[in-house]
Amino acid sequence: MNEKIVESKIESSFRRQVQKDKKVKAAFLFVNSDKLNINIKVAEGNTGNIKAHINQPVHLASVGKLFTATIISILFEKGKLDFDDCVRNYLDADLMNGLHVYKGNDYSDQITIRHLLMQTSGLNDVFYHLWKKMTKDPMFKTTPREALIWGKKNLKPVAVPEKRHFYTDTNYYLLGLIIENISGKKFHEVMHELIFEPLGMKYAYMHGVSKPKIESGYPLAPLFIKGVDVNSINGVHQIDYAGGSVIAALDDHLLFMKSLLNSKIIKRETLNRMIEDDVNMGFPTVGFKYGYSVWKMKTIPLIMPEKFNCWGCVGVTGAFMFYHPLTESYIIGTFNDFSYRGKALEFMARKVIKELLSYQINTTD
Repeated sequence: MNEKIVESKIESSFRRQVQKDKKVKAAFLFVNSDKLNINIKVAEGNTGNIKAHINQPVHLASVGKLFTATIISILFEKGKLDFDDCVRNYLDADLMNGLHVYKGNDYSDQITIRHLLMQTSGLNDVFYHLWKKMTKDPMFKTTPREALIWGKKNLKPVAVPEKRHFYTDTNYYLLGLIIENISGKKFHEVMHELIFEPLGMKYAYMHGVSKPKIESGYPLAPLFIKGVDVNSINGVHQIDYAGGSVIAALDDHLLFMKSLLNSKIIKRETLNRMIEDDVNMGFPTVGFKYGYSVWKMKTIPLIMPEKFNCWGCVGVTGAFMFYHPLTESYIIGTFNDFSYRGKALEFMARKVIKELLSYQINTTD
């Protein structure tokens, strides 16, 4: 079996998956492995009356959290912060006072940057409450800071810091504000300055607040949560913020991942800490550990053998950006629909990684 056959099998599987599901309007997949000489680029579906194109900009939702965590790591290497620093060191009193009051005890001063990165602060999630407000009231607007204050007043924390992994955009809103307070610049400006520009991500931008260096010429792909196109909601970028507002073509996402792995953004020892300082994720993600915005697949005998292990980041709309060390493969894509929040990872493992592993075994025999 040569690489063209395996490329064709993966591409055909992806197209069939999209074509059989009416919920998926436009989906994209990029698989790259220099080791196996594999390079797959496929787009399936339509954006309005325009056929989906692989160079189309896509919104990978919470995959953007890995960019935020990387900026925090850059600031760590520059000596601007430490992962174990108390969050209060970088945020104002009005925001911090009473931020985390759990069962009558105030834990606000115990929250560290590491807790935010690892989703172990114990804070509740403001995103979906605000998302519901936005979908019901098109005039509703908010800022990340206002969202956090609203959450402090209206949502109870779920646990004492470090006692439970609870995935929430609230943690990444706080990281975004920390980045702004340290840099003296808007979050999107820092993203362009530290990530997009030095890496040459020409088509990358932040949803609703910045523009790419070069316009792609293709429309932004639609992104659906329960039938509502996220990208069509006016002001939604304010609740994406540092939790996932990166928009770029898959080529640019690949450039970011390769640069991250090859120490062009941060040192390898810092990346290793992002990956290895982890915690078990709970239901329905029991097959993963979580680092500094890094999802790491766990070995489950018979169900998910060690050879499938990979690391990367996930978006709730069926988005994924992973590196598979054994085959030295980058697997990036999105089904652009909330219904694929679990199915996308299953597709990646069963239809992509499995084929790559099979091809690697055949080529080394």
